Amino acid sequence: MRLEDYWGIGPKTSEQLASALGTSRAVEAIESADVRTLVDAGLHRGRATRILRRANGEAGMEVLATGDTRSVYDDLLSLAAGHALTAHAADRIRVLTPLADQEAVEARLDSVVAARDAWEGLAETDRERLTEAFDAYDDAEGSDLAAVETALALREAGLDDGPFEAIGELEADALRDAADALADVRGPIDPTAAGGDGEIEIARGADAELDRLRDRLDAAEELANSAFDVLDAVRDGSLRDFEALEAATIDHVASETGVDPATVRSVAPDDALDAADFVSATLRDLVAELSEAVAEREEAVTADIRERIGGMQSGADRDEANGEDGDAESDVARAVDAVSDAAFLLSIARFAAAYDLVRPVLVDDGIAVRNARNPFIAGEVQSVSYAVGTHSLGGDAGVASVDAPPTGDRVSVLTGANSGGKTTLLETICAVALLASMGLPVPAEAAEVGSFDRIVFHRRHASFNAGVLESTLKSVVPPLVEEGRTLMLVDEFEAITEPGRAADLLNGLVTLTVERDALGVYVTHLAEDLSPLPEAARIDGIFAEGLTNDLELRVDYQPRFGTIGKSTPEFIVSRLVANASDRAVRGGFEHLASAVGEAAVQRTLSDARWTPGDDRSDDD
Repeated sequence: MRLEDYWGIGPKTSEQLASALGTSRAVEAIESADVRTLVDAGLHRGRATRILRRANGEAGMEVLATGDTRSVYDDLLSLAAGHALTAHAADRIRVLTPLADQEAVEARLDSVVAARDAWEGLAETDRERLTEAFDAYDDAEGSDLAAVETALALREAGLDDGPFEAIGELEADALRDAADALADVRGPIDPTAAGGDGEIEIARGADAELDRLRDRLDAAEELANSAFDVLDAVRDGSLRDFEALEAATIDHVASETGVDPATVRSVAPDDALDAADFVSATLRDLVAELSEAVAEREEAVTADIRERIGGMQSGADRDEANGEDGDAESDVARAVDAVSDAAFLLSIARFAAAYDLVRPVLVDDGIAVRNARNPFIAGEVQSVSYAVGTHSLGGDAGVASVDAPPTGDRVSVLTGANSGGKTTLLETICAVALLASMGLPVPAEAAEVGSFDRIVFHRRHASFNAGVLESTLKSVVPPLVEEGRTLMLVDEFEAITEPGRAADLLNGLVTLTVERDALGVYVTHLAEDLSPLPEAARIDGIFAEGLTNDLELRVDYQPRFGTIGKSTPEFIVSRLVANASDRAVRGGFEHLASAVGEAAVQRTLSDARWTPGDDRSDDD
């Protein structure tokens, strides 16, 4: 396959990757979603991530139907990547995409939930030891030795079955032998070098004889690079003949390099033209002799290392010798792959544990959550229950409660207080749908999530002109009318045109959503201006309940089903009146108070000052 056949790779990028990696290796990196290799080849990390998302999950990327949906998707993966145990695991998380196949979604959920349970079941000391092992693995840039040592740490922690079965299939004794051997190697071992053709860079200290030969070769090369200095050192006024100079040269070279004088004499030329020729030829041939000796010793040490590792020969070759059927991959290569997969799964597991995520029930249609939380809001937050479509989260059919939202409605129109959490609820639903589509658990006590071909999340925009209206309609309508299942999450549509026309357009969108058998949640302040909604639509409301003693808006974020929520402007005006330090400004806000109902404002202020339970008074 040509590099330019991949999304986002043009002629310049193709040339860059081919030059840095070679075409076949670049293709392998793309197909295996290897962000690090592409970044090392010179691509910006963000660009590499986008290329790999498309290359490995293009069908799934179609689920992200709007820029706001993509923004939530990016934020979710950033959250998850923040819990990664290694840099490579973080890269693998960032290229996750929605999965088009429900079996693949279930399979990933199986693995992630099992990994989370395994992580939570570890003692704190085991977690710390594993984290340290992965830190060392990262510091060593995923070296073979670090991978083998991490595989041993995973086995010792008991992570050797279920999603970590590949770790359990590695033999502990073989891993220990491999670790001992790899300690004698600098850099990675080419796993394709089963026949011994690949190079191994042997570390100093691995073999004393090799170290001695290398030292002698280094010394000989240094002398050869300064042959005239050697000649000056051995030339002496007392040396009256060429034969004496030859002897002095041999003794000097032997002394400086540690090489046996007989070996130096054996490489010395018999037909040198003059003293300079004799010295340079002797050193040149000695370097050649020592280079050959080093190469022979390296070959012997390499063969020993390969045998200790498992030969880096194929598992089939090893097991054939033992009379067993084998795997065509070396122990080290298998450990490298198994550790990479374990790092990815445990990273997702840590994310799921940190946010108390649960496995959703995958259904054909609908989305419902009980006690869901917005993952982007830190600290204590009020959980909410909500649903559109058909679901079975408790309660009798058609009977709604806080814990059991209505079932069967295709669309909800969500109304209520300013700063009441309506947009946050839309974002929460979007996050739940996206996480489930990627085969990841969700932030709720329980959830049922359908399969969606497109998720249309559209945030409120503060502009009010024809251009924004046109671009918004072009953003939300085409995905709605395409074949397949669409989830519509649209925030304050009236912000882009005048209220009367906005109500007409919103009516049209709700009707179209029902007709297309899609699901939708539409946030608006215009519920009372809407024409009668289709039977499959309902209106829900979020209510502000007053101000706290600190004049913060007190909101019940749990929507009340089948009820129009009130924006309660008297609460906002009350806060402005109370906080105004300038007399003129305060007078202006008091004028607004009379417009919205002065009695209501005064009552709100009184309740805020004296209602117990929100904050302790100064006298407490």
